[in-house]
Amino acid sequence: MNPFIGPLYAIKGFNLIRRPGLRRYVMVPLLVNIVLFSGAIWLSSSYFDAYMNQILPQGYDWLAWLLWPLFAVAMLLTMFYTFTLVANFICAPFNDLLAEQVEKELTVGIQGDNTSLMDALKQTPATLWNEARKLGYFLVRAIPLLILFLIPVINLLAPFLWIAFSASLLAKEYFDYPMANHGYNFEQQRELLKPHRIGSLSFGASIMVLTMIPVVNFIVMPLAVAGATAMYLERIK
Repeated sequence: MNPFIGPLYAIKGFNLIRRPGLRRYVMVPLLVNIVLFSGAIWLSSSYFDAYMNQILPQGYDWLAWLLWPLFAVAMLLTMFYTFTLVANFICAPFNDLLAEQVEKELTVGIQGDNTSLMDALKQTPATLWNEARKLGYFLVRAIPLLILFLIPVINLLAPFLWIAFSASLLAKEYFDYPMANHGYNFEQQRELLKPHRIGSLSFGASIMVLTMIPVVNFIVMPLAVAGATAMYLERIK
């Protein structure tokens, strides 16, 4: 229930991926993130002003100084979270492998057989199917929230709802990797996280903030996988 647990495990994730035994498992997610987030930064900088001029409701110019930062954060979250979903979809087999290696680093060893890179790649169809299910879960909830941005007056609440939603989804996204290695499906994972809602949300919020920081967001994916694995082992399992 400690809201400071999340940031602590985000920091721990950063320290973990710097360990010599884990660095090689970080390379593929790191390269994918560099390519995708470079594109996200370019798109957001190119279309940001035009988007902001259209989204602010008519008659609320006097509130622009307050609304502008909120809509800016919401837009950046939408952009970067979309690219995060794409990056996680591409790197899902490598993230599973990274979560397993982090667990080995922190404990005597993961239950079951050791997974090699080739084994992880052989499991790619099942892993991608799981990612597709998570994407469906995200879209069913994201589309109504995005529609709120188009409704005058109501869209004043939309940024707050989107920020909370993004933190929750990022937590579910990254806790999936260590939990899936222990045989939990996505529905079971959500049940396991319910008693740890505050801690998991604070972790998701920490990752969300890091995702919006240029250059830092290049290492967010492996950092988040490592941090979520540590938090699962030490706080949830």
